[in-house]
Amino acid sequence: MAPIPWGKFPTVAEHQLAHRWLQFTANIGRAPNTIDAYGRAVEDHLRFCAREGTDPLLARADTVAAWIRDMLDRPLRRPAKGPRRADAGLANATIQQRLVAVRSFYEYLVEDGLREQNPVRRGQASRGGRRPRQGLVRRVEQAPWIPNEEIWQRILTASGEEPLRNRLMVTLAYDGALRREELVQLDVEDFEPAHRLIHLRAETTKSQRAREVAFGTTSSQLFVAYLAERRTMFGRIDGPLFRSVSNRNYGAPLGPSIWSKTVERIARKAGAARLSTHTLRHLRLTDLARADWTIDQIAQYAGHRDLATTMRYIHLSGRELAARFHRTNTTIQADRERLLAALLEER
Repeated sequence: MAPIPWGKFPTVAEHQLAHRWLQFTANIGRAPNTIDAYGRAVEDHLRFCAREGTDPLLARADTVAAWIRDMLDRPLRRPAKGPRRADAGLANATIQQRLVAVRSFYEYLVEDGLREQNPVRRGQASRGGRRPRQGLVRRVEQAPWIPNEEIWQRILTASGEEPLRNRLMVTLAYDGALRREELVQLDVEDFEPAHRLIHLRAETTKSQRAREVAFGTTSSQLFVAYLAERRTMFGRIDGPLFRSVSNRNYGAPLGPSIWSKTVERIARKAGAARLSTHTLRHLRLTDLARADWTIDQIAQYAGHRDLATTMRYIHLSGRELAARFHRTNTTIQADRERLLAALLEER
């Protein structure tokens, strides 16, 4: 049985059917982060049902709609990163994620014969000339934030004040477009310094698919320097690359939360409130697009299964798009003029 931190979702743990569903989801190999997100989502839904006096076995679409309304109107517990939001309610992406989890829970009950229908309606794309069917909540696609050159310089300046380990983490996160979990789970053996390659193991990636990414000259130099420092501090060379230097967990592998706190500290120093661990990934993939990589190549580098996901990650500025438009338009116009010139010849 896959381990689950039941203390995070006590209502799910006590609810027999929800407990079975989450354990089933973990047993079939879903990633720990997925289990955490699903558990929190259904925990929230079950608590709402309890307040409304509704049994999940009898919940209908109007119960789900009322829950959505509650999430939309819910006061924010802490301010979001970036500009302060004037409205209340959970973010659209959070609500979408919770609906996916609760839909999975009810689908499990349907398959078990405990319900006839799933009350969480699924959206459908247009097929065969049919009109697309909208899901319960319209999806809002926000362009990812990436720093401009001035903010990026401030971020690098603030990063330069960090210890050697953290500076290497910044450069590797950017070079490899690494997710937070992929970065902290790197092993020394994952590196191929001669070719400046990192072999990401399938078990450390979100898609559960191995891939290779590259790293640059700066990362290479920091890597060599950090290995020397690491050997002096811990007396070992193999195993997890990034290790804690705190007295409480000295020598233990670094956890994702430490990297998040490091980036938050850099963000404060740089005056870049919207900086997150994912920003470096967004920036790297956008830079690959600027370098005229194809969308397929970028998707492979990022480890995306769906090209639509890659498209959401890439954020070229309006100025860059305008420059590309004018270059393309100039080429096309020249071809058109060349062909039209034939009309100057008398027949």
